[in-house]
Amino acid sequence: MTWADGLLLIIGLPVLGAAFYLGVLTLLSGRVAAPAPGANALATRVTFVVPAHDEAAGIAATINSLAAVDWPAEALRILVLADNCSDDTAARARAAGARVIERDDPAHRGKGYALALAFTTLINEGWSEAVIVVDADSVVSTNIVSAVVAHLARPGHWGAVQVFYGVRNPLASWRTQLMTIALAIFHRLRGRARARLGVSTKLNGNGMGFAVAALRAVPYQAFSIAEDLEYGIALVRAGIGIAYADEASISAEMVSQADRAVSQRDRWDGGRATLRRTYAVPLVKEAVRARTLERFDLAMEVLVPPLSAVVALLGLWSVAVAVVAFWVAVPLWALSLGALAWTCLLMHVMRGVVLSGLGPVGWRALAFAPFYVAWALLLRLRRRGTRTAWVRTGRE
Repeated sequence: MTWADGLLLIIGLPVLGAAFYLGVLTLLSGRVAAPAPGANALATRVTFVVPAHDEAAGIAATINSLAAVDWPAEALRILVLADNCSDDTAARARAAGARVIERDDPAHRGKGYALALAFTTLINEGWSEAVIVVDADSVVSTNIVSAVVAHLARPGHWGAVQVFYGVRNPLASWRTQLMTIALAIFHRLRGRARARLGVSTKLNGNGMGFAVAALRAVPYQAFSIAEDLEYGIALVRAGIGIAYADEASISAEMVSQADRAVSQRDRWDGGRATLRRTYAVPLVKEAVRARTLERFDLAMEVLVPPLSAVVALLGLWSVAVAVVAFWVAVPLWALSLGALAWTCLLMHVMRGVVLSGLGPVGWRALAFAPFYVAWALLLRLRRRGTRTAWVRTGRE
């Protein structure tokens, strides 16, 4: 191996590894069977927790969706945590039939603080046996409670559940069409693969279910912008698994306008980047020591950047290979690994289109993907600082 070969291998190893990892998940993304409900499942006492910040316009519709689920009314409650609101979210939530806790603490803003207060309240009251987190602009499938309870009752270490999280307005624009495909990739494809592997899925912030025993064992102390991933890491580190419930769903509005999409994307990517810097090295060390598939996958979840970044990095590596080809013969391994990596990413995206349910619309939306990737990369390059406050994205 020449010095050029070695340099190409060292530079390309991280992005090639990420692409191959995503390819494996794609191959494992077949349908997963739902667990059968337990004999006494309907007796499980469940509380929906709805953190809300200035959500007066849509909070009633969300509460109505939760009240319509297939679960005995005597075993179901709805708690809205109105956090630092400047509108009448609390009043409208009460009028819709929910219990409301109002929190006013401008010095500690963020969804994580709202959830911590809600969870602590429910634990201290002692009525709830399971909790499901629902964002204030969402609608749920009627089987969400039964699915969460069934997965929590599975044999094993499962103390949390993530249902499929999709897009409520998929046809609003090409942006929401691409987001529908993206969430099909991030949530359904990868969730199914992890379910087949028997490892924990990741928490997505919306549609998360927890056994109260798990919340008691691992107190909620996740206050970053990516509080869902942060708490998921804490659960897995404590030996508590996160199951994926493909048979139930929750959907929320995604922004279709560029100005609103900027704040949303900046929040998502910025939060994950911060956690990557904090947890990447410790999780890799823990995975090496533990030598379990679950800990390896958790480390990869944190290490692998957003799909747009993987595509861009693989593109840069491919350009480097082409430049080297002008000076020396390109090694066969570089061509082979590069072709395999691009195939893995192509399969990953195509499988996402299929799982999105958009049909021909989804395939046409891919024409805008290069513009979306470029836009996401530009946002990532210009990002400065870390934001922890709860900045509400404008609704459609």
